[in-house]
Amino acid sequence: MTGALRRLALMLGLIAMPALAQQTTLLVHADRPGPQIAPEIYGQFVEHLGRGVYEGIWVGEDSPIPNTRGIRNDVVAALKQVKVPVIRWPGGCFADSYHWRNGVGPRDRRAQEINASWGGKPDTNAFGTHEFMDFLGQIGAQPFVSVNVGSGSVQEADDWMRYMTAPADSDPGRARAANGRASPWAVPYIGVGNESWGCGGNMTAETYAATFRHYAAFLRSYSGPAARLIAVGADTDDYAWTETMMARAMTWRPDPTPLAYIDRRPLMWGLSLHFYTFAGNDWQDKGRNVGFDRTGWAKALGRASLTDALIAKHSAIMDRYDPGKTVALAVDEWGAWFASEPGTSALYLDSTLRDAVIAGVSLNIFNRHADRVKMANVAQMVNVIQSLVLTRGADMVVTPTWHVFDLYKVHQGATMIPVDVAAPDYVEGKERMPQVNVSGSRDPQGVLHLSIVNLDPDRPAPVRALLAGVAGRTATAETLTAARIDTRVEFGKPDPFVPRRLQDVRLASDTLTMTLPARSVTLVTIR
Repeated sequence: MTGALRRLALMLGLIAMPALAQQTTLLVHADRPGPQIAPEIYGQFVEHLGRGVYEGIWVGEDSPIPNTRGIRNDVVAALKQVKVPVIRWPGGCFADSYHWRNGVGPRDRRAQEINASWGGKPDTNAFGTHEFMDFLGQIGAQPFVSVNVGSGSVQEADDWMRYMTAPADSDPGRARAANGRASPWAVPYIGVGNESWGCGGNMTAETYAATFRHYAAFLRSYSGPAARLIAVGADTDDYAWTETMMARAMTWRPDPTPLAYIDRRPLMWGLSLHFYTFAGNDWQDKGRNVGFDRTGWAKALGRASLTDALIAKHSAIMDRYDPGKTVALAVDEWGAWFASEPGTSALYLDSTLRDAVIAGVSLNIFNRHADRVKMANVAQMVNVIQSLVLTRGADMVVTPTWHVFDLYKVHQGATMIPVDVAAPDYVEGKERMPQVNVSGSRDPQGVLHLSIVNLDPDRPAPVRALLAGVAGRTATAETLTAARIDTRVEFGKPDPFVPRRLQDVRLASDTLTMTLPARSVTLVTIR
């Protein structure tokens, strides 16, 4: 019996032993490395909505809030620390009513717009293309620009790409230089519309597939790396949409085409997926963001756990048309979306321990599907739903979700390591799911990392991990938890979510043992 089989037999044996029924056993397959975990899985999303842009990012050069060219220094520093790789902008629903020319040139001459997508609020266009690119430069992130398909045109989108990427000695380059930027920007990712099945145009899959093909014929970078087009994909479990897009819009000629000489290079770099977590499965009753009970905790985690099956089913459809996995699945909107408390700005949510656990579970799922998932963008980065950063005037706090991204940044660009999990179930009412959720990776220096979430709000999780193909000498762990399931970060008070060193982590030969606190997110480092 090989070492791996012996370990698997041991794992199965442990499950059958009543005395150890609550133990979780992991078989860590460092001997079977998987694909690279794309750094872009840890991407962000920012939209002109509530206080996400204005106050959250942009305060203007004359603001008493410390800033660099109008962009908040504290927010930039927080985002730099978690190594944000890519940011999607300007939306969201807002993207399909955004006209880029209104956001360039002297700010005092820019059009004063109405944000029709989000409550008819005014938008000064003070934060436009140049400000967004400056923001990215300060953070060190790449742009993912969503062009206006719903109320725009192919020419408008092409003109924007020319403005951003054309050489300095071209007319678009000279127009860009007149507004303060001589050299072109690299724009590696272009979203061709947003939610075209809904706020982006109320299109059928067939209509959008034809529209995407039209835009794809003209959208390109005029210098630098080729643009990667991301097509609008499904809302949650709309598998028919994915089927239509793969059949009708993946390649230069829609399938089925019997002609062998037809160019089969994909038109799209990626196909998006949008999926939000709330307490249950009812968009009209998302549940409370604060003061929720154990049922609200369990329902939200149950829905977040569905992400795994959704990705698997959409990926299976994509595999039939694209067995080589050349087209990425881009989960470019995901996160916790609960009902905002009365008196708060649009879609502003206080951030609780539940958000950290949702983030840990979701990122673990994306890591495990790294063969197909090449980008994900949490919604949204600042002051809107599941944020990494919250601001209130001159004050700023990082959220428990930020701490999870900070812990998990070690996975960016690392090699995915498969992990078999045998865990007891966490059960609350009708909700049932494994108590423990895991992903693993090995970085270029050979360091192994396991990110482990204990979903149970009450029971610690004794863990025994069997390491195949790795000879670790030391193991340490940092864990994030809090006293209550609805503990939240508050302005002017100490951060209750700062991770702490987990005690009694033991590594002996190829076996790691530890006990995870209830309701926790833990990162284990094995050297």
